[in-house]
Amino acid sequence: MAEAERIIGTPDIPDAEGADGAEPQQPAGGSSPAEGEGADSGRGRKKILVLLVVTVLAYLLDLVSKMIVVAKLEHEEPIEIFGEWLKFDAIRNAGAAFGIGEAFTVIFTAIAAVVIIVIVRLARKLYSLPWAIALGLLLGGALGNLTDRIFRAPGVFEGAVVDFIAPAHFAVFNLADSAIVCGGILIVILSFKGLDPDGTVHKD
Repeated sequence: MAEAERIIGTPDIPDAEGADGAEPQQPAGGSSPAEGEGADSGRGRKKILVLLVVTVLAYLLDLVSKMIVVAKLEHEEPIEIFGEWLKFDAIRNAGAAFGIGEAFTVIFTAIAAVVIIVIVRLARKLYSLPWAIALGLLLGGALGNLTDRIFRAPGVFEGAVVDFIAPAHFAVFNLADSAIVCGGILIVILSFKGLDPDGTVHKD
């Protein structure tokens, strides 16, 4: 009778020591699911912080360099850095990076805005340090050139980007273009290695 009462009075929920008196089992790795989620969230926040730091550095370097170029170099003779191989020569570029497509300024402005939105959305799933650096470079460069598009002449969303790095036999560009190219190259390398933004590695 005592055994029957025990069974009836005890729902199908094991007590703190388990149904058979054994120690309650812990998930593999010694942490609960909530703790695992917390660790992932912490790693994600650190990677987002890296992305933000790289973005701000790339953006500020581009912004400050353009301010100096406009104030000191525009309408002046080019400055030779390495003879004929590299000069600082201020120009206004209404096209994309490296002077491509000057007739599509508004389209390139829209593309830059879309790239920024995509990167911000992707940041929520970011757990990879290399990807954080790559996306930070892309975002900082895109914001740098987008700032020119919005605030410089001839008008909003049609502004000409300030370029000044002029290698011999190559297009003139700026630090934002450099950040975008470096970020793009890093993304290509990470993709070939099979590393995803969430930190997982896949093999095709």
